Amino acid sequence: MISAGEASGELYGALLGREVRKLWPDTELFGIGGPRMEKEGFSLIAPVSQVVGIIEAIKHLGKIRDTLKKASETLTVKRPDILVLIDYPDFNLLLAKKAKAAGIPVLYYVSPQVWAWRRGRVKKIAAVADRMAVLFPFEVAYYKDTGLPCEFVGHPVTETNNIQGTKEELKRILGLDPVKAVISLLPGSRPDEIRRHQVLIREVAEKIHAGFPDLQVVIPLTSGSDLTEPFPDYVKIVRGRTIEVITCSDASAVASGTATLETALAGTPMVVFYKVSLLSFFIARLLVKVRYISLVNILSGEKVVQELLQEEASPEKIFSELKKILTDSAYRDGMIGSLKKIRETLRGEKPSRRVAQIAGELAGWRHASSL
Repeated sequence: MISAGEASGELYGALLGREVRKLWPDTELFGIGGPRMEKEGFSLIAPVSQVVGIIEAIKHLGKIRDTLKKASETLTVKRPDILVLIDYPDFNLLLAKKAKAAGIPVLYYVSPQVWAWRRGRVKKIAAVADRMAVLFPFEVAYYKDTGLPCEFVGHPVTETNNIQGTKEELKRILGLDPVKAVISLLPGSRPDEIRRHQVLIREVAEKIHAGFPDLQVVIPLTSGSDLTEPFPDYVKIVRGRTIEVITCSDASAVASGTATLETALAGTPMVVFYKVSLLSFFIARLLVKVRYISLVNILSGEKVVQELLQEEASPEKIFSELKKILTDSAYRDGMIGSLKKIRETLRGEKPSRRVAQIAGELAGWRHASSL
């Protein structure tokens, strides 16, 4: 059983399920997830959450409570050999307690951001989990003194970013002019993110078109997502091909999240932006203790890409940064060099395969011959 809390976690769950099935083809897979997990053979208990921000989450407490009830009942009735939790700590830790009480092994895959806020959660996690698999090498140290076995496995986005073909070939596949440069604008994957950011990126697109009329402006959306605001005809909307879009882009404006890491691994220079409700932002400023919000800057330990938050995330400032990336070759080349270093930091064995092996060990499954 896998509990994936939100969209990026659902992708990791799908990749993990695929590897589990390769090693143990008869495994029954079920849990909380989405269409990508369903495609890999999961029976879904409930869909992933589509909210971000403290206030936004409060508005959806009823749905979250119902999902926890369904998940707990399924855990009790089906008694899986192992429960794999993917991030989403406030929900997943409650589920882990029920698994622990029932004697079901728990693997926590993708650590909550304890390095950013609520560091005390490491003790709560250690009390209910049997193993921890983390995506970033620096996270291992946070679990060193807890008694919880913790292993750096690498980041699963490295498995999805190996797009083959030249930029010109990718542009043709996407229906773009292979000769003209591309600017991509990524509003986020959750409905709430898209709703908050769509007017902003439309205004950015208008400025790009006015300043650089030959540039192709592309907005990649996850499958099933949509824009509710009208966009001009010169903006191309592409669904389900985000990696291809950012790989062939000359620059990107990216809503903070996993997409910033995907863009970094593609080697595409970017500017990061984000907006939440004013109250969520105020609470986050009180609780979160990090210098940067983007994974790119956090992993680098310095400001590699510009971060524009709340009122700073204006069409003028985002366009200005994109213009600088396009016209200042030294600035652009320096950023690309720093992004290459991030890829090296995250390189490891195939993360999903390693996590599948750990899950099998905890579940007591006999090793498949292909291990």
